[in-house]
Amino acid sequence: MPALPGDLQSLVTATDRAVRDRAWADFLRQHSNVILRVARAMGGGHDATMDRYAYAVDALQRDDFKRLRAYDPDGRGSFDTWLAVVARRLCMDEHRHRYGRAQSDDADAEAERATRRQLADLVGNELGLDTIEGNTDTPDVQLERSELRAVLDCALAQLDVTERLILRLRFEDAVSVPEIARLLGIDSPFKVYRQLDKVLMTVRRHLEAAGMHDAST
Repeated sequence: MPALPGDLQSLVTATDRAVRDRAWADFLRQHSNVILRVARAMGGGHDATMDRYAYAVDALQRDDFKRLRAYDPDGRGSFDTWLAVVARRLCMDEHRHRYGRAQSDDADAEAERATRRQLADLVGNELGLDTIEGNTDTPDVQLERSELRAVLDCALAQLDVTERLILRLRFEDAVSVPEIARLLGIDSPFKVYRQLDKVLMTVRRHLEAAGMHDAST
């Protein structure tokens, strides 16, 4: 199993307060750019960005770095990609707290389902699936739309963390491809374009296997 990044290893194994404080400062020097870019990608001015950044940093430090201790170096993605996913969730939490929306466990689960449905709709629209949205009450159309969302949700669930993050940044948060490349430490925007093409092709194959076709076929 891959080892923890050195700065994270130093942080979670520190037993002395002074040593832990130095390790935390080192961790922020190494990774705060990831958190800041996620906070900035969600829009708003400088103050809104810094409020989200401060909230995320405080949450990462809370309970003896409980969230950071949850990182599992399973080799399927880099630590910075995992951190970007966590930071995005924390920035969304900050937005909910700002507007006073209390979150129970059930509400959090429903919010996650709504996020998946929204991403499925956005990806469906990108693929030219005209039936993914609409207000018609025709039962046949409602059934078709429900089946389509279920297939899209299944396809998205099988993507890895990096692929889902790229989709959410691009289609849900409207982050530019060059900014996604910078955010995830990818050395060329063209690699992000290729990754997007690959993911969308994978989703198309799931649709075709289920007997559904996009508007281009």
